Amino acid sequence: MGIKNKVQLIGNIGKQPKVTTLENGKKLARVPLATNAHYTNSKGERQTNTNWHNLVAWGKIADFIENHVNKGEEIALEGKLTSRSYRNKRGNKHHITEVVVSEILLLGNKD
Repeated sequence: MGIKNKVQLIGNIGKQPKVTTLENGKKLARVPLATNAHYTNSKGERQTNTNWHNLVAWGKIADFIENHVNKGEEIALEGKLTSRSYRNKRGNKHHITEVVVSEILLLGNKD
């Protein structure tokens, strides 16, 4: 048995989480996460490359995010990648990749 779809990230929350309660009573949290990679360029200058990840969480994890996770905080998470497509109001097709969170850990504030 191999690992087929597993993501582990450590990063900082980019915006206050958006949590909604669906008609069936289930909670859904959507959160942007920034991860940084640091490197030195050819001139010897330290550079940072930031990547943004769309996090999605359901149920108890969404409850935890709603009550304990705030913009700027550093978290560690485990989850899986999912991709989906949708059409906006103008009919344009968009593709989005999200990380469905299965575990989350607060690491502390950025500052």
